[in-house]
Amino acid sequence: MSTPRAGTSRARWVFGLQDARTWPETLSRLWRRSLRFRTLVITIVLTAFAILVACVWMALAIQDDLFASRRDQALEDAQRATLSAQTTLNAAEAEGDSAKVSNVMSNVRTILARQAGTGMIAVLRTDTAPSSLAPQSFTSGGLLDSDISPEMRARVQSNAELQWWQSIPVLQSNGDETAGIVVGQQLDLPGVGAYELYLAYDFSAAQNTLGFVQGILWLVGMVLVVLIGGISWFVLRSVTIPIGEAAQTSAKLAAGDLKVRIGVHGDDELATLGRSFNAMADSIESQIKELAELSLVQQRFVSDVSHELRTPLTTIRLAADMLNDRRSEFDPATSRAAELMHAQVERFEVLLTDLLEISRYDAGSVQLELEPTALAHLAEDVVESMHQLAEQHGSDIRVVAPGGYSPVDMDPRRVRRVVRNLLGNAIEHGEGRPIVLTIDSNQDAVALGVRDYGLGMSPDEVERVFDRFWRADPSRTRTIGGTGLGLSIALGDAHLHGGTLAVWSQLGRGTNFVLTLPRHGHHTVGTPPITPDPGEEAMSFDDLGLTQPIELPSRPQEES
Repeated sequence: MSTPRAGTSRARWVFGLQDARTWPETLSRLWRRSLRFRTLVITIVLTAFAILVACVWMALAIQDDLFASRRDQALEDAQRATLSAQTTLNAAEAEGDSAKVSNVMSNVRTILARQAGTGMIAVLRTDTAPSSLAPQSFTSGGLLDSDISPEMRARVQSNAELQWWQSIPVLQSNGDETAGIVVGQQLDLPGVGAYELYLAYDFSAAQNTLGFVQGILWLVGMVLVVLIGGISWFVLRSVTIPIGEAAQTSAKLAAGDLKVRIGVHGDDELATLGRSFNAMADSIESQIKELAELSLVQQRFVSDVSHELRTPLTTIRLAADMLNDRRSEFDPATSRAAELMHAQVERFEVLLTDLLEISRYDAGSVQLELEPTALAHLAEDVVESMHQLAEQHGSDIRVVAPGGYSPVDMDPRRVRRVVRNLLGNAIEHGEGRPIVLTIDSNQDAVALGVRDYGLGMSPDEVERVFDRFWRADPSRTRTIGGTGLGLSIALGDAHLHGGTLAVWSQLGRGTNFVLTLPRHGHHTVGTPPITPDPGEEAMSFDDLGLTQPIELPSRPQEES
């Protein structure tokens, strides 16, 4: 049975493993977002690479120097011992006496052991023919004739004056192998012939020294990397903290906090940057205040003018209505003038109403009057009220409503105004072709789409369709009498509900406006019930000619 401590340790291990799985993502995020982290990593990597190259180069240089020094010393000792041995052989008078020859060779062996600086000695007879006078070959100190390569023996035998050497592994007393060299040269025994002298030298001391030096180098290199990393971190911190403060201050300034400023200390470049930023912020604040005051003056002017014009407009409207009612008593020219005046006064009144609404939006004084309303029923009422206008333009309004019957909190007056505006634009620009009005809903939102199959708009025109007083074709005469503010007000009404008003249009394929309203206040809408873009496989105008009109169903039961 596991103890609580063991369970805690296991949980910590699992948690650490899960954290390890997120390391790549965390490091990638730090690399993208942190200048300090990115600069520190680059500095440490480049420093580590430079120190690695320097340590490797120094280690190789020290290794070569130690080897060359030890080799030269070995060659010098071997040369001295060889000369002493050859001198002893030359001074001996033992021609024809095998006992004397053996004594001379014993003396040579003693001299070599004393002066060669190594106990690993091998003296091998060059001529392999049997001889009763020639002393036998001998080895000492663990050096065997098998340790000497045939190539080395061939070189020694080829020239009696030169000294040869070769790197070999030397077996130590503990069984380990270490680096070493074997030095070879000829000895001439008078009256007997040539012998080969081989002296092996152990380089373990030099190798130990090299290992110690290399260890110190790597230790110093790692310490340097850590020190340089720490120094870089402190230096970067002193630079990036002011930059981070400047970035945060810029973000606050962009978010609308015009009073925020950067703290300035000293007279260096960062201080100069802070002063420049503060000066820029002061200038922006003053300009924004000036523009706000001008905008407020403009809003007040529009609101005041619109309000003041309503009183004379009411009088003009009464006079125009009276003249229009009695236009049959006038001559044709006067009758037409009375009719035109009546129509333009109505349009002027609508324009004043829209201007007052726009001024309310600009002043931020618009409030919603929410009521539970079914979007499908509201759209049905709007279609019924505009049926006669659609017939005058030759447009057939077809309604598709698979959803939208459950009540949603909305301002019915404003939403009705949006639907009337969208439907009026579709009738105005639909070229007498069918208009499809779609209502649908899901658990997040309700939506209404108005699709016409008229001329459509270009991408540049779509971007400006919600601008105030903008018209896609200024030369075209309005037949319904719009003011150019309807779509701007409709967009404001949609945003006021927390919804959206999107548009899709393409030249030759028509236009589709989609109003989306959230079910629950200003909550974010996930997947909208209707998308503005109908796609390439959407119903074409020719297909609509084969479609029977879809009648609105009688009031169905409310959706749950």
